[in-house]
Amino acid sequence: MSTITAIMPIEVLLVEDNPGDAQLTRIALEDSKISIHLNVVEDGVEAMAFLRKQGKYAKVLHPDIVLLDFNLPRKDGREVLAEIKGDENLKRIPVVVLTTSQAEEDILKAYNLSANCYITKPVDFDQFVKIVQSIENFWFAIVKLPPE
Repeated sequence: MSTITAIMPIEVLLVEDNPGDAQLTRIALEDSKISIHLNVVEDGVEAMAFLRKQGKYAKVLHPDIVLLDFNLPRKDGREVLAEIKGDENLKRIPVVVLTTSQAEEDILKAYNLSANCYITKPVDFDQFVKIVQSIENFWFAIVKLPPE
């Protein structure tokens, strides 16, 4: 008797207000050898509603990882990161800060708030795709993600 185990896709929450960057991320992940389900929200308020399964997000799956832009409307990424890492139910979710800021104070703030890593988005399309694929290779193929 053989047992077939369904492999669940990796659940990724992308918090990104720039539709172009969200689309580039989607394109970069499309060629993945790993099954990835990408959810996109456009601001920090929506991100926290998604993570806490509130309102229209009541039935979403728990994300395995969050890709977080720092420069967001309504609630910025710094606040979102602080809330995630300060919440007993969310703090184990790896958070990759993926932002345009190269400011030293932002990098320090991210790590002081327990970001798992900080990556500056390149402006070049090919470099952006390489960065997203590197995130995918490291976080989804090498790292053992925490269970829900």
